[in-house]
Amino acid sequence: MNINAGRNVAARHETPPVPALELMSVSHSYAARKALDNVSFAIQPGRFAVLLGLNGAGKTTLFSLVSHLFATGSGEIRVFGYDISRKPGDALRRLGIVFQARTLDLDLTVRQNLSYHAALHGIGARETRRRIEALLESIDMGDRLNDKARSLSGGQMRRVEIIRALLHRPSLLLLDEATVGLDVNSRATILADIRKLVQEEGISVLWATHLIDEVNDADQVIVLDKGRLMADGGVANLIEATGAGTISEAFARLTGSPPPPLPEGQP
Repeated sequence: MNINAGRNVAARHETPPVPALELMSVSHSYAARKALDNVSFAIQPGRFAVLLGLNGAGKTTLFSLVSHLFATGSGEIRVFGYDISRKPGDALRRLGIVFQARTLDLDLTVRQNLSYHAALHGIGARETRRRIEALLESIDMGDRLNDKARSLSGGQMRRVEIIRALLHRPSLLLLDEATVGLDVNSRATILADIRKLVQEEGISVLWATHLIDEVNDADQVIVLDKGRLMADGGVANLIEATGAGTISEAFARLTGSPPPPLPEGQP
């Protein structure tokens, strides 16, 4: 008697998980210039996905659409099944965002910057203090609570912005060029922190970058070039499909561009 028979039949009828993020035929233009052209992809829950593209690829435009800063004119965007245009509140509550431009108020303390964000999400004062202290301790910055933001290094500012994005406990975290302008050690620390979140907390991440060395072999890689989706899959799949030897070579073949440069300080 096969004791797994019933289990196997049930498994075949299980409903697949709702994607953490799903774009369906999304396009966007600035006057006559098309920034995104019929882009479709999905990220499953608990995945670290890299949106890889050079400057001008359309990464920031895509983030602006997903975060509802821009209206979705063509196509659909869903966050855990919630259409960003029809149910923006439900979608945005599940979303944490770190934009490329620095957004801390330099004249406020770390605590004040974080508390203001928590208040916008309706988190009570006591719970806000608890979450802020716990999150800052987790990145060894508990002693900087009362320091003004302008006294922090670039890497520390970015880590505080990431903590701010996590305060309301989102299920999907978007990071747009989060390590631009940082030194090698700061970049490595931030990447390690985010990957740890995926592994331990099951959070989903879309990490936009132009730096090829930020791609891990286990990542989903979404290649964007001049607003067009060129590839979407695992690192090994992209390398095999392009006949390349490395992900850097695969990117160059997909986009017709030189491989993205390594940041300063790396061989």
